[in-house]
Amino acid sequence: MICLENVTKIYKNTNITALDRASLSVERGEFLFVTGESGSGKSTLISLLVGDFTPTEGRVIVNGKDISNISRKKIPEYRRSLGIIFQDMKLLSDRTVFENVAFAREILYGRKKDTNRRVTSLLSFLGLTGLYQRYPEQLSGGEKEKVMLARAIVNDPLLLLADEPTGNLDPKSSAEVMDLFEKIHKRGITVVVATHDMMQVERLKHRRIELSEGRIVI
Repeated sequence: MICLENVTKIYKNTNITALDRASLSVERGEFLFVTGESGSGKSTLISLLVGDFTPTEGRVIVNGKDISNISRKKIPEYRRSLGIIFQDMKLLSDRTVFENVAFAREILYGRKKDTNRRVTSLLSFLGLTGLYQRYPEQLSGGEKEKVMLARAIVNDPLLLLADEPTGNLDPKSSAEVMDLFEKIHKRGITVVVATHDMMQVERLKHRRIELSEGRIVI
């Protein structure tokens, strides 16, 4: 599903080497944790996979497509196969939980007849049935994260990418959110989660890599 070949990313404006000759292979259907201290390169790795920017050197291949030099015009089409969760992503404050999730589907496919059924089924699957009509301001941090997870997978992505999804949550909420990632993974979706939450990494016991100063050290 993912192949990084000697990938280096240097930010030109700061001359910081965020990734240094990183090579990585992730199989289809795998669950991978990316760990490391702040500034180690975790977010850069996820952003490269999302297509936010291109590597300075090396190749990034996702689902058989070389996205190392993908054009900006092709990125929306590429991202249709991805579910994406970044720590700074927000829910739409003027829409309910149901509407937030449905909107993510409508952006790609328009208002389809199956949207309501699909969203209802997904929210039930993730244990969010009681939150349908609530607005983001009425949700806890953990509930917001679960809704963002629902929004990320409503279009049945092949690959789910998450950057610090439990970064602002208490241990109980973190465990609940990670359990949902596990539940989604069991449906056959490839999952890559960048996190510093070693308690959850050790609890779930999936493969992990560790980054340090841009290099994969484990």
